[in-house]
Amino acid sequence: MNQQNRILVALSGGVDSAVTAVLLRAQGASVAGATMKLYAPASGASDRPCGTEDNIADARRVCDALGIDFYTFDFTGLFRAQVIDRFADGYARGLTPNPCVDCNRHLKFGRLLAQARAEGFDTIATGHYARVEYSAAYGRWVLKKGAVPSKDQSYVLYSMTQDELAHTRFPLGGYKKEDIRAIAEAHGLVNARKKDSQDICFIPDGDHGKFLCEHCGLSAVPGDFLDKSGRAIGRHRGILYYTVGQRRGLGISADRRLYVLRKDAAHNTVTVGYEEDLLCTRFAVRAVNWIAWERVTLPVRCRVRTRYHGVETPATLTPDGDIVHVELDAPQRAVSPGQAAVFYDGDIVLGGGTICEE
Repeated sequence: MNQQNRILVALSGGVDSAVTAVLLRAQGASVAGATMKLYAPASGASDRPCGTEDNIADARRVCDALGIDFYTFDFTGLFRAQVIDRFADGYARGLTPNPCVDCNRHLKFGRLLAQARAEGFDTIATGHYARVEYSAAYGRWVLKKGAVPSKDQSYVLYSMTQDELAHTRFPLGGYKKEDIRAIAEAHGLVNARKKDSQDICFIPDGDHGKFLCEHCGLSAVPGDFLDKSGRAIGRHRGILYYTVGQRRGLGISADRRLYVLRKDAAHNTVTVGYEEDLLCTRFAVRAVNWIAWERVTLPVRCRVRTRYHGVETPATLTPDGDIVHVELDAPQRAVSPGQAAVFYDGDIVLGGGTICEE
């Protein structure tokens, strides 16, 4: 196989990445597949994407069916350090981190691209629902939303660099999910009807606190629930078990529903209040990665998304050294330190960063 202009497709074992390989081959590209071994739980479910043995086997079957080379890369140590440990550290500090962002930054479009180049590949491809193209208007590579809003994954890709965008393909950016499954069935792929993964891949039951205690060595230390005035109104199980905006499982009697407003790791307290108290119009963003520009020094008008599938709100961004201050035109609910804020101009991702307190 010609070593020039080869594309290495990141195969998770799921249908989206499998069809990515199918589409690229149909376009005449020279394609091989690779699976990153990322996480090895005691008993892995085959619908989880983090490089379990079942998923690696599914990816291998896809490559066999397509007649293409297959590689496996053991990145378990890097995944532990850059994703799981960062996740645990964030929760210990009272944040609500997004591990998908870290996985994309450090694994999929960092380490994998470097590994692909070492193996003689020029480009990588993934099954993300997003688009990348060179923009003459910006004079740079730009990241764009997937064409179908309900499947758009641009939010978790905001950290991509110009080099990564220039050497990455997203063939699924213009497709609907049902079209992808139809293509997989037409090619007889074993994972054509494999269900999509949900929640955090390494916490399949969604119990963050349990995972952090049992697998990361953290301790869930009980402390006080506080009302907005700072008065203790109950006891919590440990801040690891709570996220901003959470309503269920608080165990506090009140005349109205209470929600988690913030967590204070230093004092081991969880402040609760009413739903309207969750509304926010001002916050700051750190560690900003600009895609559309190399740097920004003047205020910018754009739309901001503070949740993966959240609404986009018109806003003004004001750069201040390493921080960007965000002023929303309309309040948003449960803006959480540690989560990502991503900036949009129409379909184009201008950039994004990590939410922090003003």
